[in-house]
Amino acid sequence: MKLRNLFQSDTRPPGDPFAREAEDGCCGQHEFCQKELLLQAAQHPVEYYDDEELDVFKGRSSDSYNDGETDLFADILHTMLPVDVSGWIVSLQIREIALPDSLKDTVLLLLNDSTITH
Repeated sequence: MKLRNLFQSDTRPPGDPFAREAEDGCCGQHEFCQKELLLQAAQHPVEYYDDEELDVFKGRSSDSYNDGETDLFADILHTMLPVDVSGWIVSLQIREIALPDSLKDTVLLLLNDSTITH
């Protein structure tokens, strides 16, 4: 099973930290190789973050969500602890659920804040 990068968007410029990783290796833009982490995570059962309702979005592109659908993701995101955001993103990737484009910057900020404080 090929895992899609949640942050991949056709509108992202080359060199963007969320750009698709090379097929043959790690992109080198992360402290830990995201591809390797996803492969490890794929070997374990999916962990849900009280977000089972998001499964209906499997296979949707990140730019296809309407405001109400995006609000559903945002509500879940804003109710979790910052340290859980990374695991939630991996869970969404394994489930092939793309994060709405409008939430990607927020997630990046939360992930950066989480790594700075821990």
